[in-house]
Amino acid sequence: MSDELPVGRIAGVFGVRGELKCDPTNAGRMVFSAGEKLRADLVDGGSRMLLLQSVREHQGRLLVRFEHFDSVEEAEALKGASLYAPRDRISLQPNEFLDADLTGCKVYDRNALIGTVEGVEHYPASDMLVVRGRMIPLIEEFVKEIDVANKRIDAELPEGLLE
Repeated sequence: MSDELPVGRIAGVFGVRGELKCDPTNAGRMVFSAGEKLRADLVDGGSRMLLLQSVREHQGRLLVRFEHFDSVEEAEALKGASLYAPRDRISLQPNEFLDADLTGCKVYDRNALIGTVEGVEHYPASDMLVVRGRMIPLIEEFVKEIDVANKRIDAELPEGLLE
């Protein structure tokens, strides 16, 4: 497991002073505060460390400014960048999991191995585990126990869900 997690993506430039529109991940939203250091993977393949100078909410999005990016032209270089923070900066609530922790877990339906979590999709009704290209709703009715330390998920799935 990497010691960094994705916390957001730069969607574009906002205004003329180097502010950027940022779409944070749900878990990563908490790390966006002035003085925080984030790593950016740039669209040109480069990577650089950035220091957050300011953060504010605007129409459901975060507007951020980074040190040494004071104009539209300078900020343009960050457009499309993915932002990462150290894993230990992200705290989770009980029964809250990171996609990276769920991916790779073996899924058992009544103790029979049915597959491995390939990814996690997020929908308004519920998050979904992707197993064998199919979706398993991440709800208590179906998913009974998640043990990320042992990479195991125990479920009780309705007949035909994965067909």
